[in-house]
Amino acid sequence: MTETEISETVALILTEATLEEKIGMMSGKGFFQAFADDNSLWGARPYRAGGGIERLGVPTLLFTDGPRGVARGNSTCFPCSMARGASFDPDLEHRIGQIMGIEARAQDCNLSGAVCFNLLRHPAWGRAQETYGEDQYHLGVMGAALGTGIQAHNVIATVKHFALNSMENARFKVDVTIDERALHEVYLPHFKYALDAGIATVMSAYNKMNGEYCGQNRILLTDILRGEWGFDGFVHSDWVMGVYKPYGAAAGLDIENPEPIVFGQKLVQAVKDGHIEPQVIDQACRRILTVLYRFMCAENPLAEYPKTLVACADHVAVALEAAEKSAVLLTNDGVLPFDRTQVKTLAVLGRLASLDNTGDNGSSRVRPPHIVTALEGLERASRAFGIGAVLTGDEHDLAAAGRAAASADAVVVVVGNTAEDEGEYIPADITLGQAVQEAAIPDALTEARSARPARVTAIGGDRRDLALRHDQRALIDAAIASGKPVVVVVISGSAIMVEGWHDKVGAILQTFYSGMEGGTALANILFGDVCPSGKLPFTVAKSVEDYPYFDIDAETIEYGYYHGYALMDKAARTPRFAFGHGLSYAKFAYRALKVRVANDAVSVRVAVRNDTMVDADEVVQAYVGFPGIVADRPVKQLKAFMRVPLAPGQTQIVDMVIPVAELAWRNPATHSWEIESGRHQIMVGGSSATLLTATFDV
Repeated sequence: MTETEISETVALILTEATLEEKIGMMSGKGFFQAFADDNSLWGARPYRAGGGIERLGVPTLLFTDGPRGVARGNSTCFPCSMARGASFDPDLEHRIGQIMGIEARAQDCNLSGAVCFNLLRHPAWGRAQETYGEDQYHLGVMGAALGTGIQAHNVIATVKHFALNSMENARFKVDVTIDERALHEVYLPHFKYALDAGIATVMSAYNKMNGEYCGQNRILLTDILRGEWGFDGFVHSDWVMGVYKPYGAAAGLDIENPEPIVFGQKLVQAVKDGHIEPQVIDQACRRILTVLYRFMCAENPLAEYPKTLVACADHVAVALEAAEKSAVLLTNDGVLPFDRTQVKTLAVLGRLASLDNTGDNGSSRVRPPHIVTALEGLERASRAFGIGAVLTGDEHDLAAAGRAAASADAVVVVVGNTAEDEGEYIPADITLGQAVQEAAIPDALTEARSARPARVTAIGGDRRDLALRHDQRALIDAAIASGKPVVVVVISGSAIMVEGWHDKVGAILQTFYSGMEGGTALANILFGDVCPSGKLPFTVAKSVEDYPYFDIDAETIEYGYYHGYALMDKAARTPRFAFGHGLSYAKFAYRALKVRVANDAVSVRVAVRNDTMVDADEVVQAYVGFPGIVADRPVKQLKAFMRVPLAPGQTQIVDMVIPVAELAWRNPATHSWEIESGRHQIMVGGSSATLLTATFDV
């Protein structure tokens, strides 16, 4: 269909449909019963999430979740989004998006909630693993790449959660207060970037913004999203408690998911009583139907989408590539890569080494056909390389672990977090992936919950401690005491504090939650078959006091203008590991930085040379510094990056372009964007802490 034909079809449907049928399209349907029938298994089937008029043959939105992959069946499980953020590779992320689109189509879904990219304000956030990092530009680029990749196969992508959803436990109640500059310059730019790239839908957030729930917040959903940004897609709520009043429809929420608890008959009555204008309903349905027909009537890139494509060998290979490119080498005193002629016996210590640990167990959970653990990957590599025994031990018997370490040539200690420690907050008596108030749900869900044995404790949620658990620290100490080279592998969704032990081990490698092929990737990196190339998408501080204020149980909280590396710079604090930090087995040299302003763009050119005999990728990062006279600005902001493969001895000229419009700040007095004239800086390097500088005038 052409746009004209789609418009005519939508107009005809709106003419023929009854008020009840129109409002029926404005909510999901059947989820609670389906969830009960499926024994509370999330993703057991596609979920009806709006659209659909059977009498008129109108198609239905069928939802699946999954930042790590399609949360349905036995799909490919990629490293978590934070890990992929560390790859700084939007081309890879676009390919991953295409795979998610293919696997969603193959499993009968046409709406994906995979693009989760709320900003990481504080590393304690439980769902940090579902986003890409702390920088809004980086978030926008990576999220847009994933979403447009998904949509390449005519699966509708949604960006979530709009907006300010950077806390987990208190997400249903917390009121985030924020001023105009922080909102528009820090917490919204990545959403706009992704929507400008063509992502078609938005999921609202649970929390409040400045006193009103986001799912019924007219400033967010109408004034900014539609009025200022010109977004023409639809907005759907987060699940179960995404809207509280029928006026949410007038505020700009088009669909309530997963059931018509607040919309449905209550919205029908509100229209009949004159509280909601009929054109509000028609406008919402017009948005829903237009998006549906744009995607469902488009030609598909593949002739067929059989289920044999799900977790096929090609897709699993991309999961391995992502795991290899995501790992961040934080420290290395020369112990890595392991020398196969010297390391004949390897000790692999830690409970997490043999645990299937791909991330949280909430709505983003993926159940792949296999998972290669760290231990399994290293055992396979040892057999392949003809290395002798792989010895094991864990936190439960430190003496035995110490003996294993002492008997080995090198030691790998696997520590960090699991779904019990962080992730989507799941109270003890439900497994929906979200907390639910009993009074707000129908009997079907209540019965489903009561028929199922409750867990003793809740899992997931925000972290109360950013350090390793005491037993893991003790395990590291036992390994150090052996006198053998020690490599610590850190599994976590965001920052782990390393004070007290980081300088006592030979190397630290953060792998995040590395997906179904994580163990294979780990072995490839440790033994030097793959050069580590990931860069931190967040700042690791020396003290928790260096981060913004965070209260897990907050009723209200203020989100300020500064966080992450911008806060560290402004407060003149030196982090333990800077944003963008990541070591390599290669050494890179930067020179000949040039900058030119022309045609409303800042062109940046730099030469990067690989000074070693190792094939390696370098992530070149470009930051801008502002005059900061008219308005307070960060010391520097990331405005461009590029992942560059370099052969041994190779020099590559790297060109990056920054639109001048990206230098603007939000003037709250005029509610507009302004560019400050004067001398700016361009800063380029391999991390935010090691940079060449040049100046340019705007």
